[in-house]
Amino acid sequence: MSDVLVIIPTYNEKENIEAIIIAVFQQQKAFHVLVVDDNSPDGTAQIVTHLQKEFDSQLFLENRLIKNGLGAAYIHGFKWALNRDYEYIIEMDADFSHDPKDLIRLYNACKIDGADMSIGSRYSNGVNVVNWPMKRVLLSYFASKYVRFITRMPIYDTTAGFVCYKRKVLETIQLDKIKFVGYAFQIEMKFKAWKHQFKIKEVSVIFTDRNLGESKMSGNIVYEALFGVLKLRLRGLPKN
Repeated sequence: MSDVLVIIPTYNEKENIEAIIIAVFQQQKAFHVLVVDDNSPDGTAQIVTHLQKEFDSQLFLENRLIKNGLGAAYIHGFKWALNRDYEYIIEMDADFSHDPKDLIRLYNACKIDGADMSIGSRYSNGVNVVNWPMKRVLLSYFASKYVRFITRMPIYDTTAGFVCYKRKVLETIQLDKIKFVGYAFQIEMKFKAWKHQFKIKEVSVIFTDRNLGESKMSGNIVYEALFGVLKLRLRGLPKN
């Protein structure tokens, strides 16, 4: 039994899913993987099911019948993990924008260095983004600076989706009360962890844009991130 679960949400990731799963299992640390698939019409879940024959004790699949946002998929995965004995839960993308070799660095930041939450950060040491158009780099970078300014969180990469949580963080955050589903979901999770005074550490990583498959970025996701933080700042956390 591994003490750490890697959650990979998918929608139409048939070009990447087998390679990313195998890459995770090739790391020196024994990771378990949970794929949360949002009923992909391209057969992503079927590929995972086939791989389970080879990795039956390490690879798990949850099929969701509706596609209602990245945040909802991650919360589904978080609850699945909390119903089991994992002490560390890592979220990462299926498209190799997050390097599987960095998984152990995020894990060690929590396990060894004592962080409650570690973030694979694109912006804690300059701008470490590869293959993005300059317009998208600037949008992401200044969105994070904007979020940092509005919320006062001492975090450079506020929208990062490569994150390791200690179990107690997810147990403390009220997952059913998370409001946002896109990039603002990532902001809200960090904001709540920070407001609960958990120790957060950023680990500098290189983010590489996908080579295969299509990006799920949309204007609505950016809008939610930019304007949702104002609601977070005003709402804060309940007293109880």
